[in-house]
Amino acid sequence: MTHTSSARQSAEGVGETRTRDAGNLSDGRISGAVSSAVNDSTTLSITAGRTPGTCGPGDADTSLLIPAESAMGERSSTPTAPKVRADALRMLGCVRIATVRQLAQVITSEDTDGRSYVRRAMLKLAKQGLAETNGKDGKHPIWNLTLAGQKALADGNELPPRPKASTGAKAVQAGFGPHGVAVTDTILAYGGRGHLTDWQVEVNHAIKETGLSFNADAVLALPTKTSEVRLFEVDNGTMSRARLARGVWDYERYAGHRVWEGARGTIGGTFPFWSRYRYTRSERFPTLHVVLAGKAEHLLDNRRQALAEAVRGITISVLVTTLPRLQRGEPWYEIGVDDPHRRRERYPEPASR
Repeated sequence: MTHTSSARQSAEGVGETRTRDAGNLSDGRISGAVSSAVNDSTTLSITAGRTPGTCGPGDADTSLLIPAESAMGERSSTPTAPKVRADALRMLGCVRIATVRQLAQVITSEDTDGRSYVRRAMLKLAKQGLAETNGKDGKHPIWNLTLAGQKALADGNELPPRPKASTGAKAVQAGFGPHGVAVTDTILAYGGRGHLTDWQVEVNHAIKETGLSFNADAVLALPTKTSEVRLFEVDNGTMSRARLARGVWDYERYAGHRVWEGARGTIGGTFPFWSRYRYTRSERFPTLHVVLAGKAEHLLDNRRQALAEAVRGITISVLVTTLPRLQRGEPWYEIGVDDPHRRRERYPEPASR
């Protein structure tokens, strides 16, 4: 049976029934490293479109910038060039690859077309060696950071540490750019400007003992009442239906793997691998969100129905929608329910030693 839950109310609690406020952003200041990297003058301070504020060492910046406000409290439709460049660097550090359209959607005011500002900013960053384009989505260049751009962000502690994050250049060069653009569209449709720095893309999940290894397209570190993250898979219409279903079942195989723990001379016991070594603060395995994109909407609906049938009986929580539905704020479809007891029966127990 297919159930629905609200997509527009999807970021502040459990069960995908919470409201989110994409404009409720924390204060922060762009560091000197990025400021000097993107400014024409190294003496000009950049605040990334936010009210200046102080953050303690343990305070994570969970959002990305809003357009600058004027003295009358209204958003400026003419952001300064250095600020746009700094904001573009930060956004690419979060989502890895993006088009000018996507960058402008976050960086500039919602009621203006800021693509011309962003386009000029990206050309300047390219000249400075901080960003580059290695492919296109249709006619639109796809932008990513260079290693120098990543270093500028890392030196300034602009984002949570991501030591294994790639620039995205190889993925674009290999032809996966349009898929990455769909992932970025999903991130923006789900959370907008809010919590943007809490996203990570291409997050590996692996179990050495079984050889299972796969990458989640995106992970949002925004806790619910039972899980510390939300998992996202984006299909851009390039996978077969069977391969898409296998990818979803991989999450159940990951959730079902158990490990034995116990000191010598004791009985010990088994525990879910994920709860011991990955999502240690979660009571339940995180919900998987599957977003279908890349085809006409009626074809996406056909893929959604086929996926629901292919994963019938799965024992993890799975929600599915299409990218157009997500962008319109329409409900998700529930095609899997978390059931740890059935999951434990389905997967063999490990040997004690």
